[in-house]
Amino acid sequence: MPIHGSLFTDFKEQKTQDQFSLQNKKLLKIQMGYGPVWAKTGSMVAYQGDIRFENTGSGGLGKMFKAAATGEGVKMMRATGAGELFVADTASEVQVMYLENDMISVNGSNILAFSDSIQWDIHRIQARGAAMTGGLYNVTLRGTGYVAITTKGEPVALDVATAPTFGDAQAVVLWTAGVSMDIRVDTGGFKSMVRGGTGETFQMAFGGQGYVLVQPAESVVDGGHKSSSSSLGDILGG
Repeated sequence: MPIHGSLFTDFKEQKTQDQFSLQNKKLLKIQMGYGPVWAKTGSMVAYQGDIRFENTGSGGLGKMFKAAATGEGVKMMRATGAGELFVADTASEVQVMYLENDMISVNGSNILAFSDSIQWDIHRIQARGAAMTGGLYNVTLRGTGYVAITTKGEPVALDVATAPTFGDAQAVVLWTAGVSMDIRVDTGGFKSMVRGGTGETFQMAFGGQGYVLVQPAESVVDGGHKSSSSSLGDILGG
Protein backbone atom coordinates (compact mmCIF):
# COMPACT_ATOMS: atom_id res chain seq x y z
CA MET A 1 0.00 0.00 0.00
CA PRO A 2 1.28 3.51 -0.76
CA ILE A 3 2.12 5.96 2.05
CA HIS A 4 -0.24 8.92 2.12
CA GLY A 5 0.60 12.34 3.52
CA SER A 6 3.13 15.08 2.93
CA LEU A 7 5.87 13.93 5.33
CA PHE A 8 8.38 12.98 2.65
CA THR A 9 7.72 16.05 0.54
CA ASP A 10 7.57 18.63 3.35
CA PHE A 11 10.88 17.45 4.80
CA LYS A 12 12.66 16.37 1.65
CA GLU A 13 16.39 17.12 1.50
CA GLN A 14 17.17 20.60 0.16
CA LYS A 15 19.49 20.45 -2.85
CA THR A 16 22.32 22.99 -2.95
CA GLN A 17 25.94 23.25 -4.08
CA ASP A 18 27.13 25.41 -1.17
CA GLN A 19 29.60 23.80 1.20
CA PHE A 20 27.43 24.74 4.20
CA SER A 21 23.66 25.08 3.93
CA LEU A 22 20.70 24.88 6.28
CA GLN A 23 18.18 22.10 5.80
CA ASN A 24 16.06 23.79 8.45
CA LYS A 25 16.73 26.02 11.47
CA LYS A 26 18.30 23.18 13.43
CA LEU A 27 20.07 21.00 10.87
CA LEU A 28 23.20 21.80 8.85
CA LYS A 29 24.12 20.08 5.58
CA ILE A 30 27.80 19.99 4.54
CA GLN A 31 28.96 19.15 1.02
CA MET A 32 32.17 17.15 1.44
CA GLY A 33 33.32 17.78 -2.14
CA TYR A 34 34.99 21.01 -1.00
CA GLY A 35 37.41 19.21 1.30
CA PRO A 36 37.68 18.22 4.98
CA VAL A 37 35.64 19.99 7.66
CA TRP A 38 35.75 20.26 11.42
CA ALA A 39 32.60 19.46 13.38
CA LYS A 40 31.72 19.23 17.05
CA THR A 41 32.35 15.72 18.33
CA GLY A 42 29.10 13.76 18.34
CA SER A 43 27.24 16.26 16.12
CA MET A 44 26.80 13.90 13.15
CA VAL A 45 23.17 12.85 12.77
CA ALA A 46 23.40 11.34 9.26
CA TYR A 47 25.55 11.19 6.13
CA GLN A 48 25.35 9.88 2.59
CA GLY A 49 28.45 8.68 0.77
CA ASP A 50 31.84 7.62 2.11
CA ILE A 51 32.81 9.86 5.04
CA ARG A 52 35.37 9.13 7.75
CA PHE A 53 35.61 10.76 11.18
CA GLU A 54 38.76 11.37 13.18
CA ASN A 55 38.44 12.25 16.85
CA THR A 56 40.90 15.09 17.51
CA GLY A 57 39.83 15.84 21.09
CA SER A 58 40.63 19.48 21.79
CA GLY A 59 42.49 19.87 18.49
CA GLY A 60 46.05 18.77 19.18
CA LEU A 61 48.41 18.68 22.12
CA GLY A 62 48.83 22.46 22.39
CA LYS A 63 45.09 23.14 22.40
CA MET A 64 44.56 20.25 24.81
CA PHE A 65 46.88 21.85 27.37
CA LYS A 66 45.21 25.23 26.85
CA ALA A 67 41.77 23.72 27.34
CA ALA A 68 42.91 21.98 30.53
CA ALA A 69 44.44 25.18 31.91
CA THR A 70 41.64 27.56 30.96
CA GLY A 71 38.48 25.42 31.00
CA GLU A 72 37.67 26.73 27.51
CA GLY A 73 37.53 24.81 24.28
CA VAL A 74 35.38 22.36 22.39
CA LYS A 75 35.99 18.77 21.35
CA MET A 76 36.18 18.56 17.58
CA MET A 77 36.27 15.79 15.00
CA ARG A 78 37.70 16.06 11.49
CA ALA A 79 35.52 14.70 8.71
CA THR A 80 36.98 13.64 5.36
CA GLY A 81 35.66 11.85 2.30
CA ALA A 82 32.91 12.29 -0.26
CA GLY A 83 29.20 12.82 0.10
CA GLU A 84 26.88 14.86 2.28
CA LEU A 85 27.19 15.26 6.03
CA PHE A 86 24.34 16.35 8.31
CA VAL A 87 25.19 17.79 11.75
CA ALA A 88 23.18 19.26 14.63
CA ASP A 89 23.52 19.91 18.37
CA THR A 90 20.59 19.01 20.65
CA ALA A 91 18.09 20.76 18.34
CA SER A 92 19.70 24.18 18.90
CA GLU A 93 19.23 26.66 16.07
CA VAL A 94 22.08 26.79 13.56
CA GLN A 95 23.53 30.03 12.19
CA VAL A 96 25.85 29.99 9.15
CA MET A 97 28.35 32.66 8.10
CA TYR A 98 31.21 32.96 5.63
CA LEU A 99 34.45 34.57 6.79
CA GLU A 100 36.58 36.28 4.14
CA ASN A 101 40.02 36.82 5.67
CA ASP A 102 38.28 37.82 8.90
CA MET A 103 38.07 36.77 12.54
CA ILE A 104 35.45 36.16 15.22
CA SER A 105 35.75 35.38 18.93
CA VAL A 106 33.29 32.63 19.87
CA ASN A 107 32.09 30.90 23.00
CA GLY A 108 33.47 27.39 22.60
CA SER A 109 30.20 25.62 23.40
CA ASN A 110 28.45 27.40 20.50
CA ILE A 111 30.78 26.14 17.76
CA LEU A 112 29.18 23.51 15.51
CA ALA A 113 31.38 23.23 12.40
CA PHE A 114 33.82 25.12 10.18
CA SER A 115 35.80 24.69 6.97
CA ASP A 116 39.26 23.13 7.15
CA SER A 117 40.66 26.45 5.86
CA ILE A 118 39.64 28.18 9.11
CA GLN A 119 42.34 28.41 11.77
CA TRP A 120 41.22 28.10 15.37
CA ASP A 121 42.82 28.54 18.75
CA ILE A 122 42.00 29.27 22.38
CA HIS A 123 42.90 32.84 23.28
CA ARG A 124 42.89 35.07 26.30
CA ILE A 125 40.44 37.97 26.14
CA GLN A 126 42.24 41.25 26.64
CA ALA A 127 39.91 42.99 29.08
CA ARG A 128 40.92 45.30 31.91
CA GLY A 129 38.20 44.04 34.22
CA ALA A 130 39.11 40.45 33.42
CA ALA A 131 42.29 40.81 35.48
CA MET A 132 40.22 40.29 38.65
CA THR A 133 39.15 36.87 37.35
CA GLY A 134 42.61 35.59 36.53
CA GLY A 135 41.82 35.71 32.82
CA LEU A 136 38.91 35.05 30.46
CA TYR A 137 39.23 32.80 27.43
CA ASN A 138 37.39 32.27 24.16
CA VAL A 139 37.93 30.44 20.87
CA THR A 140 39.22 32.43 17.89
CA LEU A 141 38.17 31.43 14.37
CA ARG A 142 40.24 33.14 11.68
CA GLY A 143 40.67 32.97 7.92
CA THR A 144 38.46 32.33 4.90
CA GLY A 145 35.70 29.76 4.88
CA TYR A 146 32.36 28.73 6.37
CA VAL A 147 31.54 28.76 10.07
CA ALA A 148 28.39 27.33 11.69
CA ILE A 149 27.42 28.10 15.27
CA THR A 150 24.43 27.19 17.41
CA THR A 151 22.17 29.41 19.50
CA LYS A 152 19.38 28.76 21.96
CA GLY A 153 16.60 30.39 19.96
CA GLU A 154 16.97 33.21 17.44
CA PRO A 155 19.82 35.59 18.38
CA VAL A 156 20.14 39.35 18.06
CA ALA A 157 23.17 41.04 16.44
CA LEU A 158 23.94 44.31 18.22
CA ASP A 159 26.01 47.03 16.53
CA VAL A 160 28.31 48.12 19.35
CA ALA A 161 29.29 51.34 17.56
CA THR A 162 25.81 52.82 17.92
CA ALA A 163 25.59 52.82 21.75
CA PRO A 164 27.27 51.41 24.88
CA THR A 165 26.49 47.69 24.75
CA PHE A 166 26.37 45.16 27.60
CA GLY A 167 25.58 41.47 27.70
CA ASP A 168 25.13 38.67 30.19
CA ALA A 169 28.21 36.45 30.05
CA GLN A 170 26.01 33.36 29.76
CA ALA A 171 24.08 34.77 26.80
CA VAL A 172 26.88 36.27 24.68
CA VAL A 173 27.71 33.92 21.80
CA LEU A 174 30.38 35.77 19.80
CA TRP A 175 31.74 39.11 18.68
CA THR A 176 33.47 40.22 15.50
CA ALA A 177 36.93 41.65 14.87
CA GLY A 178 37.21 45.28 15.92
CA VAL A 179 35.07 44.82 19.03
CA SER A 180 36.64 45.33 22.45
CA MET A 181 35.30 43.67 25.59
CA ASP A 182 35.63 44.53 29.27
CA ILE A 183 34.02 43.31 32.50
CA ARG A 184 31.59 45.55 34.33
CA VAL A 185 30.70 44.92 37.96
CA ASP A 186 27.23 46.17 38.90
CA THR A 187 26.02 45.30 42.40
CA GLY A 188 22.77 47.24 42.05
CA GLY A 189 23.60 49.32 45.11
CA PHE A 190 23.62 48.54 48.82
CA LYS A 191 19.87 47.93 49.10
CA SER A 192 19.98 45.47 46.24
CA MET A 193 22.89 43.62 47.85
CA VAL A 194 21.04 43.38 51.18
CA ARG A 195 18.03 41.90 49.40
CA GLY A 196 20.10 39.24 47.68
CA GLY A 197 21.33 41.07 44.57
CA THR A 198 19.96 41.15 41.05
CA GLY A 199 21.80 38.16 39.61
CA GLU A 200 23.33 40.50 37.01
CA THR A 201 26.48 41.47 38.91
CA PHE A 202 29.05 40.70 36.21
CA GLN A 203 28.38 41.98 32.71
CA MET A 204 30.37 41.98 29.50
CA ALA A 205 30.80 45.54 28.19
CA PHE A 206 31.48 46.02 24.47
CA GLY A 207 32.85 48.89 22.42
CA GLY A 208 34.70 49.58 19.18
CA GLN A 209 33.42 48.72 15.72
CA GLY A 210 31.50 45.56 14.91
CA TYR A 211 28.80 43.26 16.24
CA VAL A 212 28.13 41.14 19.29
CA LEU A 213 25.73 38.22 18.95
CA VAL A 214 23.49 37.45 21.93
CA GLN A 215 21.15 34.49 22.30
CA PRO A 216 17.82 34.69 24.20
CA ALA A 217 18.91 32.23 26.88
CA GLU A 218 21.34 32.44 29.78
CA SER A 219 22.45 28.87 29.29
CA VAL A 220 26.03 28.98 28.03
CA VAL A 221 27.62 26.47 30.39
CA ASP A 222 30.26 24.17 28.90
CA GLY A 223 33.29 26.14 27.74
CA GLY A 224 31.50 29.44 28.20
CA HIS A 225 33.90 32.42 28.54
CA LYS A 226 35.77 30.45 31.19
CA SER A 227 38.07 32.01 33.75
CA SER A 228 41.08 30.42 35.38
CA SER A 229 39.69 31.70 38.69
CA SER A 230 37.17 29.16 39.97
CA SER A 231 34.87 31.53 41.87
CA LEU A 232 34.24 34.13 39.20
CA GLY A 233 34.70 31.50 36.52
CA ASP A 234 31.64 29.72 37.88
CA ILE A 235 29.66 32.93 37.43
CA LEU A 236 30.97 33.78 33.97
CA GLY A 237 31.17 30.23 32.68
CA GLY A 238 28.09 28.62 34.11
